[in-house]
Amino acid sequence: MPSRHTTKKIIINDDPLYENILEKRGLKKIRQFTTQTLPYPTVEEISRLSLREHIWGVGDKFYKLAHQYYGDPALWWVIAWFNETPTEAHLKQGDVVHIALDLDTLMSILGL
Repeated sequence: MPSRHTTKKIIINDDPLYENILEKRGLKKIRQFTTQTLPYPTVEEISRLSLREHIWGVGDKFYKLAHQYYGDPALWWVIAWFNETPTEAHLKQGDVVHIALDLDTLMSILGL
């Protein structure tokens, strides 16, 4: 299964800002993932994709759409990312959500 975590870097965080929290946990530093930025496809790349428009309605969730279109609810992030919408709270009833149907092509564009 494609994952947006495959290319994340792990950093050591010993920032003094977290000193009290780390001290309470008996730690001097923590390992954490960096925030990954995925490139958005160009107009040309998008033109190579088959898209389906979905009208956002009551009860819709990214994970439900991912299950419906990709067969895997864990791929909810693909739909959120493609629509540049980080959470369902950023959508309202009647909004158009674009679903890239060719998941393999989209993952190739992402480099995943």
